[in-house]
Amino acid sequence: MSLGATKSGLKYANPVYPRNFADPFVFRHGGGYFAVGTGDAHPSGAFQMLSSPNLVDWTPLGPGLHRPAEFVEGTFWAPEISHFDGGFFMYYSVGIGDTGHHLRLAFSEVPEGPYEDCGRLSAESIAFAIDPHVYVHVEGTHYLFYASDVLEGDRPGTCLFVDQLLEPDRLAGHPVLVAHATADWQRFEAGRSIYGGVYDWHTLEGPCAVWRDGKVYVLYSGGNWQNDTYGVDFVVAEHPMGPYRNETRDQPRTLRTVPGKVLGPGHNSVTMGPDGETMYIVYHAWDAGRTGRLMRIDPLLWTEAGPVADGPSIDRRD
Repeated sequence: MSLGATKSGLKYANPVYPRNFADPFVFRHGGGYFAVGTGDAHPSGAFQMLSSPNLVDWTPLGPGLHRPAEFVEGTFWAPEISHFDGGFFMYYSVGIGDTGHHLRLAFSEVPEGPYEDCGRLSAESIAFAIDPHVYVHVEGTHYLFYASDVLEGDRPGTCLFVDQLLEPDRLAGHPVLVAHATADWQRFEAGRSIYGGVYDWHTLEGPCAVWRDGKVYVLYSGGNWQNDTYGVDFVVAEHPMGPYRNETRDQPRTLRTVPGKVLGPGHNSVTMGPDGETMYIVYHAWDAGRTGRLMRIDPLLWTEAGPVADGPSIDRRD
């Protein structure tokens, strides 16, 4: 593990949780933090829940979701939790194997769950939807960002979309394209067989929206989650529904692999630190033996070039 210390005085060692905990979503509530992630499977439920008083020391709480009866054998991915009117809503995707994933909603009266499934959220016409992320704009309007597949264009693959969230369980039904792949580093696989064809497949996923200085920054992960191409970049707009400017370079700008030390960092969330001033990016990366994707944290710095992680941290900071 590597030690780090921030200007806020928060000392930590990455990874901050030693077990597989992919797609980590962290949120503050009641003076502490909760985390939910794809994590290891549980016989009685899906998604591991954790709690922490300080963003550093994490305690397992058990599975966060009671599996819906029709998806007992399903694969559950990338949960996030949003607080509405005194209740807590979990947004997640589920499918059989790696196909047919769609977005669903679950509810709990307490942040740690367990959450009870409320049904399908994404439209039946959307064949594949993953990685839901709720963003509340400055005037209070809710939006749902997610990833879905597009076969048209020069770089077919998984792209980012946004739709207005009229109620916790109801989308407006007018999704807008946020971003599609524009760079070679975002290639998931060349010659991928999918949807009855063969494609040079690209992937953008794991959207996370942050309001900063009058702009919406949507951080996302691109590339192949299984290798060192995976990293975090961003697009930016003046409004959640866009249009978004995509100015990615030949490698991810916010987080990227440190060869031999931190492999494939990505699928992040963003939360405020205990000091109430320092923003942290929470993400996963493979351990050295590639046995799991472990949760890590680092400060998120806002530069003239956009959001950049002060990491991946490896050595102790003064």
